[in-house]
Amino acid sequence: MNQQDLIASVVQEVLKQIAPGAAAGAARAAAPAGSGDGLFTSVDEAVEVATRSQRQLAAAGVKVREGIVQIIKTTAGKNADAWGKMELDETKLGRLDHKIAKLHLLQNVPGTEFLRTVAHSGDNGIGLDEAAPWGVIGVITPVTHSIPTLSANAINMIAAGNAMVVNAHPSGAKCLAYAASVYNRLIKQQFNIDPLICVINPPTLKSAEEIFAHPRIPLLVATGGPAVARAAMKQTKRAIVAGPGNPPVVIDETADLDVAARSIIQGGGFDNNLLCIGEKEVFVVASVFDKMMAAMRRAGAVELNASAIDRLAKVAFKYENNHYAVNKDFVGKDTHILGEAAGVNVRPGVDLLFGETDESSPFVFEEQMMPFVPFVRVPDFDHALDLAIKHEHGFGHTAIIHSNNLANITRMGQAMNTTLFAVNGPSTGCLGIGGEGYASYSIATPTGEGVTNPMTFTRFRRQTVSGSLRIV
Repeated sequence: MNQQDLIASVVQEVLKQIAPGAAAGAARAAAPAGSGDGLFTSVDEAVEVATRSQRQLAAAGVKVREGIVQIIKTTAGKNADAWGKMELDETKLGRLDHKIAKLHLLQNVPGTEFLRTVAHSGDNGIGLDEAAPWGVIGVITPVTHSIPTLSANAINMIAAGNAMVVNAHPSGAKCLAYAASVYNRLIKQQFNIDPLICVINPPTLKSAEEIFAHPRIPLLVATGGPAVARAAMKQTKRAIVAGPGNPPVVIDETADLDVAARSIIQGGGFDNNLLCIGEKEVFVVASVFDKMMAAMRRAGAVELNASAIDRLAKVAFKYENNHYAVNKDFVGKDTHILGEAAGVNVRPGVDLLFGETDESSPFVFEEQMMPFVPFVRVPDFDHALDLAIKHEHGFGHTAIIHSNNLANITRMGQAMNTTLFAVNGPSTGCLGIGGEGYASYSIATPTGEGVTNPMTFTRFRRQTVSGSLRIV
């Protein structure tokens, strides 16, 4: 049986065995705890199985890890249409075409080829610096990219030699559990390794706390909003945290405005602006502001006037306890839904809404994750940069500039000090969509690891042999 036939047979078998849940009647709730699917109700049991399977993976060698990475990539690609719909049906966030695209993008997630060993040779012998696995990694995934984050983390972490215990966001847990069960069965059938992706199903706050505190989980990896980031960073063990962002865009008078418009629509409109790297607010120098707005219209975005923006803001945000909070009913929704709230009829196929606001708009200072981007008129580049720094909030995540002034580009890159800095292209270019780079759905900004890859999930180990083994 070839790999494609194996994938198809395993998917059908999983569908038969798990109970009704997400995805057009296909994605289902938990299989019995401790099953070969890797779904568990007990954190202790999940850790026990993950520990056993990680030892099997270590004994199997790097070539087997390469094979497992290929299983995950091939399976996600083959099932991208169905799994994208499954996730959208469950989470009600984002766009189907972009859910599907995010699963295909897993082909660009690095695997074992990123692992490296450094050798030292001298008069006193030789030394090897190895990238060793941590063992069992505790993983928290977000609702915004349930299956893609699970899959990308699995590719990186298993390539590095680890197993995983996963606590998903409850609103995206069913589709994640389903995908994990398919991966685990395929790995078992091809390599006879027990579940490497052990999922708590159903996930709870209590199970997340147990994962955080578990003595046999030496490393935590958390992807999500501010609360998740804070919880993970409070733990006494090592934590890799992919936290929030509010990426600003600066456009100066030297920019190619049509390129800027297309880029903002591509990045800010991707999956209805759910990406943490997506363009969230734009600061444009006054001398080209009106021309920039015209470029956005030419590129297909729909402009909202001041009264429409005001109507949208009143429902898109809640003002409580002296601060604004995003209304989750509008997060990741399509442009026509935002248009209805704004009193505007938005035609099908529009990727992004935009309009002029001032700095005080909550659309500027909140990470709103909606396909509406505010444009703020500023007198000059200096003022634009000051506002970009202010409203990025020190997250150190992502910033974007459109300019042909090398001094301005350099100055902004240094001043923002963000993990990702996109120049004259979409924010997605930093992950290899419209630019150069490799993909990841966990961008660790608070803890500094950046765009995660297999080396992120390894430990440094050195072996030194003194006085021998040299051949010269």
